[in-house]
Amino acid sequence: MTTHRFAPTHFHSAIGSHEPVLRIADGDTVVTTTLDAGGWDANGERLATTGNPMTGSFFVEGTEPGDALAVSIDRLTPNREHGFAWSVVAPNVVDPDFVRDLPQRDIVRWTIDRAAGTVALAEPPERLRGLMVPLAPMIGCFGVAPPGGQAISTATSGEHGGNMDYRGFGPGVTAYFPVFVPGALFHPGDGHAVQGDGEIVGTGVETSFEMEFTVRVRKDCRIGWPRGETADEIFTVGNARPLDQAVQHATTEMVRWLGEDFGMDLVAASHVLGQVVRYDLGNVFAPAYTMVCRLAKRWLG
Repeated sequence: MTTHRFAPTHFHSAIGSHEPVLRIADGDTVVTTTLDAGGWDANGERLATTGNPMTGSFFVEGTEPGDALAVSIDRLTPNREHGFAWSVVAPNVVDPDFVRDLPQRDIVRWTIDRAAGTVALAEPPERLRGLMVPLAPMIGCFGVAPPGGQAISTATSGEHGGNMDYRGFGPGVTAYFPVFVPGALFHPGDGHAVQGDGEIVGTGVETSFEMEFTVRVRKDCRIGWPRGETADEIFTVGNARPLDQAVQHATTEMVRWLGEDFGMDLVAASHVLGQVVRYDLGNVFAPAYTMVCRLAKRWLG
């Protein structure tokens, strides 16, 4: 088990079967950096001009189609003291007849206080002076190469992961991805200092990060959609539009997981999920929406 330090020099606007920048082994850890969603780095230099640029790809030795790749998010550290966000909710999250009332959308600057663990508007309006929200680092877009030689834009998401923008993908979480190509070809990027459910303004507080992650190979572990695990919960992720299809993907993946790993038949899984399941919105701004199906581990027996 080796710790690699990798300084990226080029970035991708799609997740696909790109030439690997580093080969790593099962159990290895990588410390690297990511750009913000606009392509800006820690020093204020713009290194990419397309949205949600990805670092990578990272080739994980011994990983084949039909396996699952486990990625533990060990650390997400903002490497600068500011970020940006849109100023107004996105038109698609309000009633159509209310869209005409929305003011112009502008980019606004947020200040990141890493020592205090807070994020605040750099130039708040009078009503919001003193507003500070807790720093809650998350990775908005990450995943593995999709099947069939596809390269899928980082603006959207699918079975391979991608632009899910789920605030639960932060430090301490292990994400699981289905593997479609040899080596999995993992791509990380698009860090947010904080973000509410749904990414309803079209951004979180976008900033650049130093990221540390550890990979594990799950042999002969066929999963259909991204999954996640924390100390207290398991969760599954569905990416699609319309939103009900994302719910269907996430729920089906959870039912399958409960059967395969926890011995629940369909009736048992239905009883448990019917009464104690929780759902989170990941992204309702991007071309594919994201829904997350969560279950506390205490219900797994």
